[in-house]
Amino acid sequence: MKFPKVKLKFKRRESEESFKPMHPFWVIVQKEVGDHIRSWRFVILLVILFLTCFASLYTALSAIRDAAAEIDSNQSFLFLNLFTLTDQNGSLPPFITFISFLGPILGIGLGFDAISAERNKGTLSRIVSQPIPRDYLINAKFVATLLIVTFFIFSLGFLVIGLGILSIGLPPTWDEFARMVTFLFLSVIYIGFWLNLAILFSVRFKQTATSALASIGLWLFFSLFYSMLVNLVSGQSSANDPAQFAFMQMLSRLNPSYLFSEMTTILLTPSIRALGPLTMEQAVGAIPTPLPFMQSLLLIWPQFIGLLAATCLCFGISYLIFMRQEIRA
Repeated sequence: MKFPKVKLKFKRRESEESFKPMHPFWVIVQKEVGDHIRSWRFVILLVILFLTCFASLYTALSAIRDAAAEIDSNQSFLFLNLFTLTDQNGSLPPFITFISFLGPILGIGLGFDAISAERNKGTLSRIVSQPIPRDYLINAKFVATLLIVTFFIFSLGFLVIGLGILSIGLPPTWDEFARMVTFLFLSVIYIGFWLNLAILFSVRFKQTATSALASIGLWLFFSLFYSMLVNLVSGQSSANDPAQFAFMQMLSRLNPSYLFSEMTTILLTPSIRALGPLTMEQAVGAIPTPLPFMQSLLLIWPQFIGLLAATCLCFGISYLIFMRQEIRA
């Protein structure tokens, strides 16, 4: 007696079919994000920036009623005053000044030991011995930290916007909202420059303390002393001589903090129509109205390209040095 042949078909489980291994690059990014979030350093930086944010918001809300009474309702841009307004005594700076001053500390604090800490712990040789490209490590270090900075800055900015809506009782216009979101994006690029600079020093120096001191020293130089040197080089005749003023402005724009200050001033103050003194030919026929959002973007476009180029240059140099370094166990 012959039995019919039965073909057995085995089906894979849906979970096995849907499971796909994560790319090694994103595994390293996920690991770096977790290490940053669980560190005390990140918590301390988070608390400092949140306290300064609430202090600047309190200052702006306490003075915004007086500013609203003095500004024309058609050209008020009242919501932008949350980022630019300070109190009458000037005891606390506005929100943009806090970001300009403390943003570099956030980037330096998260990136000064990106590579040097791995080298001192002895884990760098173990990581590069794995079957993954070496550049995955430095790229993942930068991407993970930049993702944290982006999430933090946008959360902080939208928190200010939300508290402003609850306090003022009016939502921002589309023009104001676009300007505020662009300001947050520019803040991320600005902090990304200092993050890349800290990673560069972390790759170049073997000691973590040396990398931190070099990063903080360069930040203090650009924040405090560079403007003094520019004024010393340009002399006192820059206000009356257009050529001397242009030379002084060119030297000042080598400072990333000055570029960020120009961009935020134009973006959050639509009544400003130029970055320098206007000639009589330029002033004749000009309508004294605020600039539209797209015109403000065109005005700050060179500064944005310069800051982005400096950020990419720092990352490119650190990438080149890291790829050529000899790593031993």
